[in-house]
Amino acid sequence: MLEIRELETGYRKKQVLFGISLDVAEREIVALIGPNGAGKSTVLKAVCGLIPVWSGAIKFNGRLTNGSTPAENVAAGITFAPQGNRVFADLTVMENLEIGGYPLPRREARERIAQALDLFPALKERTRQTAGRLSGGEQQMVALARALVPKPKLLMLDEPSLGLAPNLVDTVLEKVVALNRETGVAVLIVEQKVRQVLEISHRIYSLKLGKLTFSGRPCDLQDHPENLRDLFL
Repeated sequence: MLEIRELETGYRKKQVLFGISLDVAEREIVALIGPNGAGKSTVLKAVCGLIPVWSGAIKFNGRLTNGSTPAENVAAGITFAPQGNRVFADLTVMENLEIGGYPLPRREARERIAQALDLFPALKERTRQTAGRLSGGEQQMVALARALVPKPKLLMLDEPSLGLAPNLVDTVLEKVVALNRETGVAVLIVEQKVRQVLEISHRIYSLKLGKLTFSGRPCDLQDHPENLRDLFL
């Protein structure tokens, strides 16, 4: 589904990624791990079109997306839930979800919002509540639901556990697995909670200083803790 080949990019004159290649297949959960500053979030931003591709190629379902805008990528089936400010705090839960459905015809958007709320029943009673007054876990659910409204084929998540209590981290990651199983959406996830994300992923890539340092199965790291430790040293 997603093919990245020899990707190089960065911010202004600062190069961040150096020849990155990775794949995400249909219905697969793929994790990007590595130390802070490794370039993991930059990969996601390049895929969704927030930063330009300097060299290399990004293909989605066989189509070259180099130069595509974020809106064009959403229309093609790629959505992105960034880290940090997960929701529009001054808007209601429903208004946040409606923003996710803005590219769709009104009737289809309403149907997609209803389907997203079915996946997150805890939000159904809070649709008129201001999103900024929700708990951290509930805000993350809004961000996930909003990203699902356009019916993506690929959902990209940037540290969905950021700022959450330990018990909520497990809840959010369990929801990611459920979404993958129930909707078939492929997931590319950046996550610092490494041991938890190894449990839910089909394949793992690790970056360090903008270069790929590992590609393999979770068990390759779970069964050999010394290999996992080396990736972060």
